[in-house]
Amino acid sequence: MSAAIADQLPDATQGEAHHSGDVVLDVKDLSIAFPTEEGVVRAVSNLTYQARLGRTLAIVGESGSGKSVSSMAVLGLHNMKRTRITGSIKLDGEELVGAPQSTFQRIRSRQVAMVFQDPQSSLHPFYKIGDQIAEAYRTHHRVSRAVGRARAVEMLDRVGIPNPKRRAKQYPHEFSGGMRQRAMIALGLVNNPKLLIADEPTTALDVTVQAQILDLINDLRKEFGSGVVLITHDLAVVAETADDIVVMYAGRLVEKGDAKEVLAHPAHPYTYGLLQSLPSPTEEQEELKAIKGAPPSLLALPPGCSFHPRCTFKDLVGERCWTEVPEWRAAPGLANRQIRCHLEDPVGAIAADEEANRG
Repeated sequence: MSAAIADQLPDATQGEAHHSGDVVLDVKDLSIAFPTEEGVVRAVSNLTYQARLGRTLAIVGESGSGKSVSSMAVLGLHNMKRTRITGSIKLDGEELVGAPQSTFQRIRSRQVAMVFQDPQSSLHPFYKIGDQIAEAYRTHHRVSRAVGRARAVEMLDRVGIPNPKRRAKQYPHEFSGGMRQRAMIALGLVNNPKLLIADEPTTALDVTVQAQILDLINDLRKEFGSGVVLITHDLAVVAETADDIVVMYAGRLVEKGDAKEVLAHPAHPYTYGLLQSLPSPTEEQEELKAIKGAPPSLLALPPGCSFHPRCTFKDLVGERCWTEVPEWRAAPGLANRQIRCHLEDPVGAIAADEEANRG
């Protein structure tokens, strides 16, 4: 690299300071609906959460729970001619609901970036990896092509791709699955954004590569000081990487709190059901306890609590479960925990069920 290029190329650790703990994403009462010929698909309803710099927030739930839909709204990726969005999404204090596309073009990659679960379809097959990363950098910085290419090589090196100068000249199909995901992370972080959204970043990878990618995201979060929103259905991933957690079911938030505390002591029947369905690391022949039934259609949500048709504890409450939507409230007996459930003592009910299962 020439001295002139080196002088133009900023260090990835420089730039605007990211102060750990500051709220970078503030979502309040967010609802997203898609009108169709069959009816209105209510993909997200009254969602509220915050993501902070230097911390990883996990959004957890089954397929169709609204995880990805809500995060795509942060980047303005919905077709607004076919989408109804209400509520508030503030990125670093700037309101995004109702913002023009020019706003999203300005913040994408620079302030918020997204790593999708399928890098093969997210990377352009006709352009070299290095050119795609360089283009993302040059879009937000007035630098030469040479500086953009040098930045791309630097980022490929930072995400652990060997011989990055040669690899930058290759096409996506010449990379393995794990290497493509690393390239996507390099593309996401090339402008040192304050927020990185990782949508199922390890789904298509084998276990060893999964661990490497999660470690990489965690290391880069610490290095860059960015906030991370991790979208996943894998609670083992959450236990390993997340600081905070929100659990979604049928488009609604049902539990929120510290990740380790929620996984150790779930307060919502759905969270408890997800944990019960995981294989035990100690019991070789243990039968998995799947949640009964299937998630409801977002075209016709059940009345009352959306989870009540599948809930183990609905008989403890009775009619309210299928006639009234539970209020969002503090979980009894647990600090800094919120749930959406009619159970008066959810922790006690779950503890009693665990004891009965052990018996």
